[in-house]
Amino acid sequence: MNFFTLLGVELKKIRRSRILFILGIAAVLLWLPFILNAHLNFDMEAEGISPEHNFFIQGFLGMAWFMFPASMVIGTVLLGQTERSNHGILRMLALPVSGGKLCMAKYTVLLTLAAVQMAMMTGMYFISAAIASQTQNYEFLLPPLFVLKEVLVMYVSAVPMIAFFWMLSVCIQTPIFSVGIGLASIVPSVLMINTKMWFAYPMDYPFYVITAKYGELAANLTETEIELIPWAPVAVGFTGFCMVISVICFGRSERR
Repeated sequence: MNFFTLLGVELKKIRRSRILFILGIAAVLLWLPFILNAHLNFDMEAEGISPEHNFFIQGFLGMAWFMFPASMVIGTVLLGQTERSNHGILRMLALPVSGGKLCMAKYTVLLTLAAVQMAMMTGMYFISAAIASQTQNYEFLLPPLFVLKEVLVMYVSAVPMIAFFWMLSVCIQTPIFSVGIGLASIVPSVLMINTKMWFAYPMDYPFYVITAKYGELAANLTETEIELIPWAPVAVGFTGFCMVISVICFGRSERR
């Protein structure tokens, strides 16, 4: 069984799970408060940012700091439980396919779920901005290319974080502990982005890139520059480390 066939099998399993429903609910819950409080975007003179940019930034700050990472933590655990609940992992490991290949296929599915949620939340942004534009009689919609570019940067920056969550799911068999550690790792992001060592903590990457954009758009805030060195090497190394551990540990407890 080649990798793409295996990937297709894993994607079919998602259709029967509640993961996509949970991701959709998270996207709606994220943007609903911003629709209801759209008028607050006109009170940002001190920061020097336009209402439409503030609407975008505030929503994506909430997305990057907690909603998206938390959804990935829960989605990762649910992805693992789809196999363990019915002992499906034992059947998959009995197939003539390497455990490493199966592990990478599941991680690819997780990256696909992350892209799907990004798409959901981006779609909800356009819907929410359109509704706010009508209720406030002001154009909150930003150019699609601007929005999509920022979403793509945030998605790429989240890859190391997702690798860490997947490693937790593989190495920690008890779901509640895996979820607890994953959610607890999100909280320090607020502190880490304000240090010179922010690049050493991959869970803050999505939040950092949006915060940097905030500084760029707000005339009265200090602009934060994103330097690829040492960020890129650390991110690649961290992702590689997490995936090596995941491949080594994948299915080990089930084989015993």
